[in-house]
Amino acid sequence: MRLNKYLGDSGRCSRREADVLIAAGRVTVNGVTAGIGTQVADGDEVRIDGELLAGRELPGQRQRVYLALNKPVGITCTTDRRVDGNIVDLVDHPERIFPIGRLDRNSEGLILLTSDGDIVNRVLRAENKLEKEYIVVVDKAITPAFLAGMARGVRIHRTTTLPCRLYRINRHTFGIILVQGLNRQIRLMCEAFDYHVRQLCRIRIGNLRLDHLKPGRWRKLAPAEVQGLLASGTQAPRGARAAVAAKRRREDV
Repeated sequence: MRLNKYLGDSGRCSRREADVLIAAGRVTVNGVTAGIGTQVADGDEVRIDGELLAGRELPGQRQRVYLALNKPVGITCTTDRRVDGNIVDLVDHPERIFPIGRLDRNSEGLILLTSDGDIVNRVLRAENKLEKEYIVVVDKAITPAFLAGMARGVRIHRTTTLPCRLYRINRHTFGIILVQGLNRQIRLMCEAFDYHVRQLCRIRIGNLRLDHLKPGRWRKLAPAEVQGLLASGTQAPRGARAAVAAKRRREDV
């Protein structure tokens, strides 16, 4: 088995994170620093930063964990427990889990955590068209030109963001639906039009909604929710934007 899959199956990290750890020389197999493409066999000793990983369990022996968390502002989406306010300590789950994607420290809302390294790429890849919906509060009045420009795509990170959908909620608040997850994407898109984000909350990932989950609280996903999450091209139910807008007006976002 390839080492990155082994690490992902262990629940220690995602495959993408495993590749970073391996490339940084932080993983050893039987005492030898591993490389990308290293194979692992039953009985091999695998360590990350000197910490021994427990042997990989056979399929069906370990119940995989899928959680939905309402991440508060001030929590960092890292598994590094040396970081104050890390997401792993917040959740305090007995299994090794890691976040799928991330939300900035200053952002809040729905984020998923799992022990399943295989699910991560299926959720994060833009080509799978899994929608992520956000409510955003900015520092000045929203104009039709701003909404249209954001929807067409904005030049950030030396690339142009994919077209997306936006809807106005009130003078300073809008909703945005993306299938991408570039680093600080919404904040940088807004800054390109001289708007600055005051509050950013993710309210939906695919078929999963934040709903009434309170900040700092998490819940387990039902099997049907996990299956729905993996179905690419998940769309918001008809009328969902209006419902969200009404809800956010009531909450004075």
